[in-house]
Amino acid sequence: MGSIRLQNLTEGEIKGRLLRLALPIMGTSFVQMAYSFTDMAWLGRLGSKSVAAIGIVAVLTWLSSSISSINKTGSEVTIGHSLGKGAIEEARRYASHNVSMSLLISSVIALLFFLFPHLFLSIYHLEDDVHALALTYLRIVACGLPFTFAATAFSGIYNGAGLSSIPFKVSSTGLVLNMILDPLLIFGLGWGTIGAAIATLIAQVFVFVLFIYRLRRQDKLLDCFPFFVRPDNIHSGRILRIGLPVAALNSLFAIINMMLGRLTSQQGGHIGVATLTTGGQLEAITWNTSQGFSTALATFVAHNYAARQGKRIFSAYRYTLLYCSIFGILGTVLFVFFGNEVFRLVVPEKEAYLSGGIYLRISGYSQLLMMLEIATQGLFYGTARTVFPAVISIGGNLLRIPLALLLIGMGFGPESVWWAISLSSMLKGLAIVCGLPYLNRRIKLHSQLLPSSQ
Repeated sequence: MGSIRLQNLTEGEIKGRLLRLALPIMGTSFVQMAYSFTDMAWLGRLGSKSVAAIGIVAVLTWLSSSISSINKTGSEVTIGHSLGKGAIEEARRYASHNVSMSLLISSVIALLFFLFPHLFLSIYHLEDDVHALALTYLRIVACGLPFTFAATAFSGIYNGAGLSSIPFKVSSTGLVLNMILDPLLIFGLGWGTIGAAIATLIAQVFVFVLFIYRLRRQDKLLDCFPFFVRPDNIHSGRILRIGLPVAALNSLFAIINMMLGRLTSQQGGHIGVATLTTGGQLEAITWNTSQGFSTALATFVAHNYAARQGKRIFSAYRYTLLYCSIFGILGTVLFVFFGNEVFRLVVPEKEAYLSGGIYLRISGYSQLLMMLEIATQGLFYGTARTVFPAVISIGGNLLRIPLALLLIGMGFGPESVWWAISLSSMLKGLAIVCGLPYLNRRIKLHSQLLPSSQ
């Protein structure tokens, strides 16, 4: 069997191609979210303490996932640029470097989580029984990090090649396995929280193996590029320049969420922590939708930027804004008017879902601007300009801590954190617009739509 046919994104209609790219990426994001969501849904039947424990670990795995975006975004942009200008061998080298780097980075993080779990969990000052549950769960999940990092890099490679449907199919298969194993291990064998962790680990290993099979036997993508290479300064340096700002903003986002979790624990106990972590998982419905469109836009822009097709880039961005606006409005309606009902699907405990309904209502006000910010990031990423959106995101996220402390001092309690998150999301959505005139001009100059002397 020959290599799978690569997608040409520099020709043909735009709207349909963008949707065909975005929908599988969105699906993959939802599948990844669903791993934690499935665990929470089952463990919610055991009580809010189990949900709080797994929610804390979800923040730590979110931190590790943020770091994995070095090679996910690095793959999407470098391979997209290489294929956009027809440099297949260069794309192979970037694919190899991204996989090798992802395995090295993930191994270091896995060791830290496994050997020093108290260092991370002590931030929350939880009750002893919740802390013990979280510690065991974290150590099991840490064993799967090299597999998830490699799978994330593989997804980025496929996305960069315009083949976003394949990661979706592979990840969906892993989710189905996880959904089957969860009730069997949690309730059937009576393993509780440990069963949820083992089910997730098995599913992650399965996804990794399935990716290997597709890359080596079925698709033979980029002529079976090698997985292990000795990184050189040229390729690894460019990957880091592109991926590090994205990883920095996502990682800081997760770290700030950990700090907000500590404030929430002090203000609302384990109910407050369960509200923040589960509410964040539910809010990922709109976040992952916008992330899917953003990644699709970044891939589309990367190909067309390398091919100097500026008009196609601007058309794709307009379609992306339209789609995200529609979903942002729907997300606002869902969270503001039906927050209690949505939260109760995951945690049926009354005290928890009433608190969760308040969280979703407050976060619902910011959904449109949040989605527009993330969508616009894709335009910057596709041109390999990842620093500006990172600065906007980092600045807005850092604002959450003093804003939450200010509101706590005014007596708002746990809701101080919810408002700090929502207001900062609105500000980030407004701020990123300030960089669009500069980027618009750079794209036009690069695509020779403006005279270089202007």
